[in-house]
Amino acid sequence: MNIVLALGLSFLSGYLIVSAAWPRDNANQPERWMKLFISAGFGIGIFSIAYFVDRWLGIVHILATDLCLVTLLLAVYLLARARRKPSNSIADPVPDLKPPHWLRRLLMASFGISILAALYATVLRALAHPHGDGWDAFAIWNLHARFLFLGGSHWRDGFSTLVPWSHSDYPPLVPAAIAHVWSYIGHDDPIVPAIISLIFTCATLGLLVSAVATLRGITTAAMAGTALASTPFFIEQGSSQYADIPLSFFFLAAVALLHLFQQRSAQVADGSPTGLFVLAGAATGLAAWTKNEGLLFLFAFLASQIASVAWRRHPPASESRLNSGRELVIFLLAIAPFLLLILWFKHFIAPSGDLFSGPEAMLHKILTPARYWAILRWYGKDFLRFGNWVVPTTILFVAIGLLSPSAGIRRQNTALRSSVLTLTMTLCGYFAVYVITPNDLYWHLRFSLNRLFLQVWPTVIFLFFLFVSQASSESQAEPNSRQNQANL
Repeated sequence: MNIVLALGLSFLSGYLIVSAAWPRDNANQPERWMKLFISAGFGIGIFSIAYFVDRWLGIVHILATDLCLVTLLLAVYLLARARRKPSNSIADPVPDLKPPHWLRRLLMASFGISILAALYATVLRALAHPHGDGWDAFAIWNLHARFLFLGGSHWRDGFSTLVPWSHSDYPPLVPAAIAHVWSYIGHDDPIVPAIISLIFTCATLGLLVSAVATLRGITTAAMAGTALASTPFFIEQGSSQYADIPLSFFFLAAVALLHLFQQRSAQVADGSPTGLFVLAGAATGLAAWTKNEGLLFLFAFLASQIASVAWRRHPPASESRLNSGRELVIFLLAIAPFLLLILWFKHFIAPSGDLFSGPEAMLHKILTPARYWAILRWYGKDFLRFGNWVVPTTILFVAIGLLSPSAGIRRQNTALRSSVLTLTMTLCGYFAVYVITPNDLYWHLRFSLNRLFLQVWPTVIFLFFLFVSQASSESQAEPNSRQNQANL
C-alpha cells in the first residue's frame, strides 16, 4: 500500500502540473490519454526533484513535504484554471488514413498482439533480472539510489570520485525517484526500480500512440505503436533499469508537445495554447535532469527554435505564435529552473565528468581523421542492425519515407522541420563526444551507441508517421480539390 501511495502522489503531482498548463478546450479521447501518459513521466520527474531537495535540506518527514507539494500544485492548478477561459472549439486531428476495412482490422489486431507481447516480455525480463539487466543498472543508477536512501548524512558519498565507475556526474532523476519511493516502504526493495522502469516503458509506448492518434488518427497511431512495441531492443532496455528509456520518454514528450502546440495554434482561435509550449520546455528540462545526453538535447531543441524564428521572418498567421519571440522567451523561462538545478548539482554535488581530457589530448583527437572514419563506420553499422530486428527496419523506414508522396510536398511544417533539426544536432553532438572521448574509442562505441540510437528511436517513429500520414492526406486531398475546381 505504501508503494501505491507513493506512486499515486507522484502521478497526482504530474497531473496537476500538466493540467494547469493544458488548454481548457474540448479535448478528444486520444488527447486525454496523452495527458495521462505525460503526467506519469512528469510526476516521477517532480518526485525526483522533490526528494533530492529534501536530502539537500536535511528534511526527514518526506510524506509531510510531499503533501505540502501536492497542496501547492493543487492551488496552482485551480488558480490557472480559474484565470483561463475555456475554449468552445474542438481541435480535430488531421484526417486519418483510410485503408480497406480488412486491412484496418488486420492493423488493429497486429497492434493489440504487439502490445500484449511487449508487456509480457517486459514483465518476464523484469522478474528474471530483479536488480536490473546489465552493469549500469546496479553499478550506476541503483547504486546512486541506495546512497541517497541509505547514506543518511553521508548521501553525498555516492557522488564521489572514489567510485569512478558509477559516473557520479550523471543527473539523478531515476535514482532520486527510486529512493523517494523507498522512503515510503522503509527499505530498498528491488521491485521499486523495476516498477519505475516499467512505468516509463509503458508511458513511452502510450505517449507515442496517443500523440499520433491526437495528431493523425487512430490507424496511423496503431502502426506507430506496433513499430515501437515490436522493436526487441526497446523491450530489452525497458526492463533493464537503465535511464535510456526515461530519457527517450522526455525526448518524445517535448517533440509531441511542440507539434500539438503548432496544431492548436492553427486551429484554436479563441485561446492561447502557450501552456503546451511551457510543457515542452519542462520536458526538455526533465530530460537534462535524467542524463547528460538530455542536456545536449535541451540545447539542440533551443537552437532549433531560434532557427525556426530566423527561417520564417514573416510566417503565416497559422504559425505566427510558434515562430514569435514571445514563445521563445516563454521556453527560456520554462527551462530556466531546470538549468539552475542542474548547474547547482554539477557545481556543488557532482564531480567533473570523465568525457573530457586535457586540451592537448583533445586537440590531438580532433585532428585525427581516422577517428572520424571509425565513428562513421560504427554509425552506419549500428544504423543497419539497430533494434535487433531481423530486417533492418531503419532502412525500411527511410525507403518508405523517400517513396512516399511527401517527398514532393512543398508545404512547410515548422514543428516537423525544427524537430528533425533537433534530432540531427543531438546525433551530431553524440558524434562529437565520441571524437574527444578519453576512453577507448571502440569500447565506447560498442557499449553505448546502440543505446544512444534508442534514446531518439520513439521520436523518430513519431516524426516518421506524422510525415507519411500528412503526405497521404494531402495527396488524397489534392485530386478532390482539382475535381471540385473542375466542377466549378
